[in-house]
Amino acid sequence: MPAAPNRFVTIHGHFYQPPRENPWLEAVETQDSATPYHDWNERITVESYEPNATARVLDENDRIRRIVNNYATISFNFGPTLLSWMCESAPDTYAAVIEADRLSRTRFSGHGCALAQAYNHLILPLANDADKHTQVYWGIRDFEHRFGRKPEGMWLPETAVDTASLEALVAHDIRFTILEPHQVTHVRRLGDTQWLDANGSIDPTMPYRCTLPSGRTIDIFFYDGPISRAVAFEQLLARGENLAHRLIGAFNDARRHPQLVNIATDGETYGHHHRFGDMALAYALQYIDEEGLARITNYGEFLEQHPPTHEVQIAESTAWSCSHGVERWRSDCGCNTGGSPGWNQQWRRPLRDALDWLRDEALKIFTTEGPRVFRDHWKARDEYIDVILDRRDECVDGFLTEHATGNATRALELLELQRSAMLMYTSCGWFFNDVSGIETVQILAYAGRVVQLAEHIAGTSLEAEFIERLTPARSNLTERGNARQIYEREVIPMKVELQRVAGHYAVASLFDHFDDVAHVYCFDVLRRDFEIHKAGRARIAIATITVRSRITREEQSFDFATLHLGETELTGGIRPANVTDWDVVKRDLLEAMQPGGISSVIRVLDHHFGASPISIRSLFRDEQRRIFNQLMTATLEEAESAFRQLHERYDPLMRFHTRLGIPVPKVLQTAAEFDVNLQLRRLLEYDTPPLAEVEARLREARDEGVSLDETTLLAFGQAIVRASNRFREQPQDLDRLEDYETLVTVVREAQIAVEMRSAQNAYYRMKGMVRPAIAANGNGTAAQRWLQLFDSLGTKLSVSPEAE
Repeated sequence: MPAAPNRFVTIHGHFYQPPRENPWLEAVETQDSATPYHDWNERITVESYEPNATARVLDENDRIRRIVNNYATISFNFGPTLLSWMCESAPDTYAAVIEADRLSRTRFSGHGCALAQAYNHLILPLANDADKHTQVYWGIRDFEHRFGRKPEGMWLPETAVDTASLEALVAHDIRFTILEPHQVTHVRRLGDTQWLDANGSIDPTMPYRCTLPSGRTIDIFFYDGPISRAVAFEQLLARGENLAHRLIGAFNDARRHPQLVNIATDGETYGHHHRFGDMALAYALQYIDEEGLARITNYGEFLEQHPPTHEVQIAESTAWSCSHGVERWRSDCGCNTGGSPGWNQQWRRPLRDALDWLRDEALKIFTTEGPRVFRDHWKARDEYIDVILDRRDECVDGFLTEHATGNATRALELLELQRSAMLMYTSCGWFFNDVSGIETVQILAYAGRVVQLAEHIAGTSLEAEFIERLTPARSNLTERGNARQIYEREVIPMKVELQRVAGHYAVASLFDHFDDVAHVYCFDVLRRDFEIHKAGRARIAIATITVRSRITREEQSFDFATLHLGETELTGGIRPANVTDWDVVKRDLLEAMQPGGISSVIRVLDHHFGASPISIRSLFRDEQRRIFNQLMTATLEEAESAFRQLHERYDPLMRFHTRLGIPVPKVLQTAAEFDVNLQLRRLLEYDTPPLAEVEARLREARDEGVSLDETTLLAFGQAIVRASNRFREQPQDLDRLEDYETLVTVVREAQIAVEMRSAQNAYYRMKGMVRPAIAANGNGTAAQRWLQLFDSLGTKLSVSPEAE
C-alpha cells in the first residue's frame, strides 16, 4: 500500500557498551555479574545485538514468518569500542551490522542508516578542546574503517552538547546530529531576524539548522521525547502494534510541512531491557510500511529531500539523561539509577577532579616528550587511531615511519598514555549509583594505566598524589570505603609489567603446549630455551623467554623455573635473564630433581629465584580459573563417582517418594540432580548424541522430579547448534537431517526450554535456498523423505510453512 504523503518515520537506536577490557591485557576478563555469560558484552549481544540482526516476525500461531535485520531499517549508531570487541568476539552479528548499512543505502536513496559516534563515549562538553577534536576524529576514522564510507551524522554521547562540541563535528564535515527537545533555547524561521523562546519545547517532526560562531552550520534533529520515554520505560514494546499506533498518532494534520516522527532510545531497549523488544520493533516497522501509514526513512534521506526551514540556538552543556545539564558526570545533581535510601553521589566531583588532574599531568608529559620522538605529536595522536584499528606489525611500522623520529617504544607509550587518558573519562564511570560499581572501577583501571605509563616515560610517580585526590570520593557502601581504597584494592593488583606476563607463561607452560612464539593476550612470548622434567608426580619447567608487548613493543628476557607437585601445589620463581649462571641454575635444579629430592629442588628455587616467587596466583584471572578447574579434575571425578553411586543405590526409593508425592530427602535429591544433569551433559557432548540414552535420562529426571540446571539447558542448545551446523555442511545428507530432526523432537516433546535461535536462523535461510532445489530436482523416495523431514523440522523449530 502506498505510504501516506508527507508522513515519515525514523527510529534511532544508540547501541553502546563501555569499554570493558583490562587495560593491560586488552581483553575482557570474566565478569561474574553477567553469569551465565562470560561478560556483559557477551550477555547483551545474546539478548539484544544478535536478536536485532535476526528479528522474528510471527504469524497468528506464533511461528516465524519472517526473519529481518532491524539494523537495515532503523537509524543506529554503535560505539566504536563495542564494535571493536564485536568484530573479534561476535563476528556474525558484527557482519550483520555492517551489511545492514550497505542494504540501507540501496533502500534510502544512497543514505546509510549507520551514524558515527564520538569514540569512547566521554562527555564532550566536559572535555578539553584537544580531546573533543580527537574523539570526533577517531569516531569518524573508526566508522570509515568499518562501514567503508564517510558518516553523514554523529551521535553525541548522552546527547551532551555545547557549541564547542558542534564546532568539532562540523570541522570534520559532520552534517547532522540528534538532540532531545529540551536542548534548544530559541527558534526562528530561516531568514527571520527575531528569535522566539522555545520554552523547552520544539516541533520534533522537522530538522533545524544551527549556525555556529565559525560561520559553519550543522543540522539537528530533535527526537520525540514522550514516545521515546514510553518505549524505554512505559512498556510500549509489549506489542508491535502499540508502538506503531503511538508513532502514527504523533502526526498532526494541522502541520503543513513534511513530518518526520522520530524517536531515539538506547538500542539495548530492544531485547535486553525489554525482552522481545526486537520483535516488537520489527513488527511495528513492517506494520507501518505494509499498511501505508507512513514511509520508513532515515535521517540522511529525509534531510536531502526536506532541508531545514528553521534554525535554532542550543541550550549549552545539556544532555538527554540529566535534567541539570551535564552535572550527572561531575556532581551530586540527583540523577541516578536507584540505590538504597540515603545514598548520594557526592563522590562524582572528587572523582572528576582527580582524573582532570591526572589528565593534565599526562598532557604535560605528552607535550614535553612528544616533540622529541614525533615530527608532529598532535598529528601522530590523531592518526594513532589507524594503529588501534590494526595492530599488525606492518601497520605499526608504517605509522612509525611516517610519524616517529625517536625510540619506537617511547613513541607508542606516549600515544597509549593519551588513549588511556581519554578512556578514563568514559561516561558510565559517573552514570550509576556508587563509586564502587564495575563501570567506575573500569575508568579507575584506565587511570592506573596512565599512572604506569607516565612513570615509564618520564620517571614521574603520579600515583601517590592521584590516590590522595581520590580519598574524598566515598562509597555509599561502608565496607567499600572510598575511591582510594577501591583503587588500591582492585586496580593496583590488575597492573601488569612484563615480568608478570612471564610469570603467567611460566605457570601455564606446565599445562598448555606453547609454540616457540606464543600469544599471551596482547603480548608475544618467544621461547629460546625450554625443558620439562619429571620425577614421580612432580614436574618442573625450566626456560628462558623474551616477552614483548604488541601494544608498545617494550620487551625483556627472563629465566624461570616452575615446579608442580600435583593438584594446586605449585611453586617456582622468575628473574631477569642472566646468561652468566643460567647453565649452573639448570644443573642445580636437574641434579636436585630426583625421587625424594623435592625439598632440595625447593631450596635451589629459593636460592636462585627467591626474590620473585611465582605460584598459581601468577596466572591471569580467566586462565587461573581454567587451569584450576583442570587441576581439580581428579577431585571432581571422585565426587561425581560418589554422587553416582548414591543416586543409583537409592533410585527406586526416590521414584517411590515421587509417585506418592512425598518430598525426597534433600541429600538424595541433590545427588539425583547432580548425577542426571551430569550424565545428560556428557551424552550431549557427542557429535551425534545417543538419543535413546538421552531420552532415558530425561524420563529419569521426570520420574524423580529432577530439574535441568542452566548448564544442561545450554548443553542442549549447543547440541542443536552442532546438529544444525552438521546438516548445513551437507544439506542433502538424509542421515544428518534425520539425526537433527530427531534431536529437536526429543527436546520439544520433553518441553525443555532451549534457545534455538541460531538453528532457526539457519533453517530459515535453507528454506528459501535449499528446499526449492530439492523439491524441483528430486522426485524419488529419498527426496520425498528429505522434504518430509525438513518440513517436520521446521514445525519443531517454530518456523511457519508460509515463511517468506
